Amino acid sequence: MTEPGPLLEARNLTKHFPVRRGLLAKPLGVVRAVDGVSFAIGVGQTLGVVGESGCGKTTTAKLVLRLEEPTGGSLRFEGRDVGELDGGGVKHYRHAVQAVFQDPFASLNPRMRVDAIISEPLTTHERLESAEVAKRVARLIDLVGLPERSAKLFPHEFSGGQRQRIAIARSLALSPRLVVLDEPVSALDVSIRAQILNLLRDLQAQLGLSYLFIAHDLAAVAHMSHTIAVMYLGQIVEIGDAATVATRPKHPYTQALFAAALPSHPSEQREETVLSGEVPSPLNPPAACRFHPRCPHAMPRCSTEEPVLREVDGRRVSCHLYVPSA
Repeated sequence: MTEPGPLLEARNLTKHFPVRRGLLAKPLGVVRAVDGVSFAIGVGQTLGVVGESGCGKTTTAKLVLRLEEPTGGSLRFEGRDVGELDGGGVKHYRHAVQAVFQDPFASLNPRMRVDAIISEPLTTHERLESAEVAKRVARLIDLVGLPERSAKLFPHEFSGGQRQRIAIARSLALSPRLVVLDEPVSALDVSIRAQILNLLRDLQAQLGLSYLFIAHDLAAVAHMSHTIAVMYLGQIVEIGDAATVATRPKHPYTQALFAAALPSHPSEQREETVLSGEVPSPLNPPAACRFHPRCPHAMPRCSTEEPVLREVDGRRVSCHLYVPSA
């Protein structure tokens, strides 16, 4: 009996944006927002994606949500190429892949009551009697831990954490299989973040959801994820089991990210990793290894030979430190 494949799989996924000075001018170059990333998300699993601003995390999320069309590579969902889906296949994909965005207040219509916000996907995509819609909305409100009376209130009558619960309920209205979480707790108070993260984990266990979890908060990513992918300038530099990557990072960039995060205990000792310079422009990334101008371990081959992801101690790392010299 063969093992089931991943729910979502990206193969060499690429998105380049042409840069022009005028509307009809020839492109001056391309911004390599996502440049050949590959990953897989299993059923009921979470892939956490981390990296500095501008590394391509959100563009990757937009490609998964089909808000952007890829320049190259492929995206497969339930074994089917997303780019080759027909009308019925696209409709199914829209049902099965939903999103929760960073700012819950900006993502909710302030003129709509909560029951209308949550039921909008249902009334748009399914033909249901009003009684059935009301029943589903009540079930979703209860599922995310809001009181029954919330249905008739407006978004401004809730706290930030409660508004994010409303956004989560809306994302679950069509019974999705994959939810893209783009910085879902970064706009919330620290005291509320753990509640929302625990809610998301409970929903995953209860409903069998898969998550693509994008965040700057490394502790949140380590807490939520089964697999962590670390991105730098549009490429994945390290990917593997979440606990392995978080506690024993191999790539110098991953080491610097986790060294800069707050320790879980004041007495915890960490090896300091200092990066020099700024993140280069994705319009003109460094040749070969894109991280080498900032890397404290850079070697001559780093500026001439592009590293590839290789198996290193239970994860894949794109770094010449772990490749024997020619």
